[in-house]
Amino acid sequence: MTPDEMAAREALTGAPPAANGSVREDDWARAIRLITSAEEVALACHVTPDGDALGSMLAAGQALRALGKRVVASFGDREFAVPRLLRYLPAQELLVEPAAFPDAPELMMTFDAATETRLGLLSDKAAAARELIVVDHHPSNSGFGTMALIDPDAAATAVVVEELIARLGVPLDRDMAACLYTGLVTDTGSFRHSSTTPAAHEMAARLIATGLRPDEIARELWDRSPFGYLKVLGAALQRARLEPEAAGGLGLVWTYVPRVERAAVGLPYDEVEGMIDIVRRTDEAEVAVVLKEDDEGAWQVSTRSKGAVDVARACTALGGGGHTRAAGFTSHRPVEETIARLRAVLEPVEKER
Repeated sequence: MTPDEMAAREALTGAPPAANGSVREDDWARAIRLITSAEEVALACHVTPDGDALGSMLAAGQALRALGKRVVASFGDREFAVPRLLRYLPAQELLVEPAAFPDAPELMMTFDAATETRLGLLSDKAAAARELIVVDHHPSNSGFGTMALIDPDAAATAVVVEELIARLGVPLDRDMAACLYTGLVTDTGSFRHSSTTPAAHEMAARLIATGLRPDEIARELWDRSPFGYLKVLGAALQRARLEPEAAGGLGLVWTYVPRVERAAVGLPYDEVEGMIDIVRRTDEAEVAVVLKEDDEGAWQVSTRSKGAVDVARACTALGGGGHTRAAGFTSHRPVEETIARLRAVLEPVEKER
């Protein structure tokens, strides 16, 4: 940014310019040119969206709408439904089912998707887009798209989107801030993960200053669940296995959630997303894994590490990706075979130097 642009941004948002240079200035400039010249922008986030994916996309959608753009937003799940935990997010009127998404958008933007395959039913439409801006923070991003706004140092994709909104000259309001705050707190584990930095807390302060209620967002995200969740959680914990010799002797704890158990109590898939945060508490294991069977019969595998094992590298080797301490992949193999394949690529970081 030029000095004048820096001053204008700080006056507009109360925020200083980004402290790192992970996104090049010429990339920012080109993205702003593409967006300002477009009449319609098609937005997509990854399948089975989490708080960062959906929150980032909806925040960007509101900013683009404020600029007078036609905006359409979606995610590529066959069973198109916003996860119950995220139904409080504003601007959901921007969402359309994948079938109503433009087949070949003039300008498309993706959010929090590390690979094109993570777009699900929208992957072909992304490939057909004339311009595709990839907005992300995953170090494992495959580099798809015609240009990228990727900051692997950012705590969440929402951090990149806040910068984008500022550079577009759109003042943050409470609804945009609620979406960005959701992305920030979910990807930092409510500021418990190693991605939490002074900049993350400073961003939270800016967002709260718009008038949003962090206690209300926290309740929606972490303090609610249907009774059926307790039944499914109990069964998953009962079958949890501890393997002290796995992951180079640092320990592995894992369990799985078959869809038949969810179906028995009418529990949607998205309700078991947070189960990994309970399993990962195990003191005797460096790595925690939860396999969750989705409604189509595939196993969605969530992994967490305390830092001594790079689970992103392991998951990337199996077709997924993520961060050093939090990553995932999809498997169409049986549970035992899936765990065996993952176990084989879990190695302490020290052995990889």
